[in-house]
Amino acid sequence: MKVVALEDVLGTKHEVDGGNWISRRLITKKDGMGYSVNDTIIKAGTETHIWYQNHLESVYCIEGEGEVVTLSDNKVWPIEKDQLYALDKNDEHLLRAKTDMRMVCVFNPPLTGNEVHDENGVYPVDEG
Repeated sequence: MKVVALEDVLGTKHEVDGGNWISRRLITKKDGMGYSVNDTIIKAGTETHIWYQNHLESVYCIEGEGEVVTLSDNKVWPIEKDQLYALDKNDEHLLRAKTDMRMVCVFNPPLTGNEVHDENGVYPVDEG
């Protein structure tokens, strides 16, 4: 059994500031669950290019409002509180936050806990 409080992660190496976002990594690869769980704040007024070529992600919005634009078809997906979106095809996308958005993000394969997006919006895959 594992219990993690958000306060256990705040101010540690598992609270990662990506500029447009701050992600608190609650469950990481080292926990051996086969996925990772993040509590992430997307900052109001930002647009972030993301393309998880190495990961699938599900995102549940628990606060705020914004939109996702899938770049393959330029479709705009409004996102608000109590909605989940799943990037089930490694979708290259833009995430735009109208207000601060608080998201619960689940990644497969799991993150190690300190990743940031590279110049293409990609998290590297951990081979170890």
